[in-house]
Amino acid sequence: MGDARQIIAQRAAREIKDGMVVNLGIGIPSLVPDFLDKNVRVFFQAENGVLGMGPTPKAGADGNLSNAAGYPVTILPGASYFDSAIAFGMIRRRCIDVSILGALQVNEQGDLANWIVPGKRVPGVGGAMELAYGAKNLIALMIHCEKDGRPKIVKKCSLPITTYCCVKKIITDMAVFSVSDRLYLDELMPGFTTDDVKNNTEADFVINF
Repeated sequence: MGDARQIIAQRAAREIKDGMVVNLGIGIPSLVPDFLDKNVRVFFQAENGVLGMGPTPKAGADGNLSNAAGYPVTILPGASYFDSAIAFGMIRRRCIDVSILGALQVNEQGDLANWIVPGKRVPGVGGAMELAYGAKNLIALMIHCEKDGRPKIVKKCSLPITTYCCVKKIITDMAVFSVSDRLYLDELMPGFTTDDVKNNTEADFVINF
């Protein structure tokens, strides 16, 4: 199965269906293509202007071919290149079927905080705001708790919000949640119990299985 990040990415890959256009954020989402069913035909899009990315290259990567985070990628037959204006136009016109982003916090209304921790220097929000608002479906991936044990699924985000009421599904190393009128626990990850999730989740949720 691999480590927690790989387990989350592997579960997220099951959300991707044949024919989808998908945008992946940095961090855990960038691992998702490595676990995609080989029979599923998907076009991965990046804000820097690539449509049709494949799995992470094993060796001898082309340094000029990268995703929006600057990491090397491969391309599939039929891939295309364009400028970032067209890439963001695709996002804003809701041409992205699924966006899979990393998260720092998500609350029970589906608000996403994923771009800054106060006091730390970052280059900016990037495309996260457009992706969170413009994608037809938004899935947030994250380790369930901070290193000090604090829950990341909270009643109210304490970190700056990227976009409000945008997250439709949360996948962590402990569980899978869906967000609609409220937060629902849909699935437990291997090795975890309902009590584990309750004890490590600040937000209220309804068990949905």
